[in-house]
Amino acid sequence: MAQTHANKPNPQLPTHEPTREANPQRKPHILRWIAMFFLALIVLVGIAVLVIWLVVRPKRLVYSVEDASIHNFNINNNHLNASFDFVVRSYNPNSKVSIYYDKIESRVEYDDQTLAYNMVEPFFQPHKNVTRLELKLAAQSVPLVGSIPADLRLEKSSGEIELNVWLKARIRFKVGAWKSSHRTLKIFCSPVLVHFSRSKNFERTVCDVEL
Repeated sequence: MAQTHANKPNPQLPTHEPTREANPQRKPHILRWIAMFFLALIVLVGIAVLVIWLVVRPKRLVYSVEDASIHNFNINNNHLNASFDFVVRSYNPNSKVSIYYDKIESRVEYDDQTLAYNMVEPFFQPHKNVTRLELKLAAQSVPLVGSIPADLRLEKSSGEIELNVWLKARIRFKVGAWKSSHRTLKIFCSPVLVHFSRSKNFERTVCDVEL
């Protein structure tokens, strides 16, 4: 007797939905828009700063040495001891620009050799303002090189000496609520003719200003 077998259903293989591949052009497209956004932002900020600068039209700062004196001047074994006092006039001629002086260095030189160095107290200078800085620099056993000891002795015997005064400052401009980034201000005053005797009048020295 023939045996009949029921047809068994074939096992179905698991079906997988086709995965969608990410659009390779989508990511570069987004990056391009981000780059364009930041570029436009930089351009707008630059234009705003330029407009402010053109409207304000800042004028050059004016510096001069109004007074100077030397005390306790002595050269021993080619080493200098002395105290230098200077009164520097700082004038901000701008009507809309104020200035933050965050860091100020000062030094006095003779024939390219630094004799004394000191820091100046930071300050804020409003617009159309005159500020007088009192610089006090001390030379303590400063070694002198070359012919400088002999030259300084000759200058002292003549009763006067020509010096160079340097100032370097880290400043920021302020216009309304806007403040600029730091910039370096360099001030060079030369020659500053200083008399060893206070009986002689000091001649004002106008300084060069570089910003």
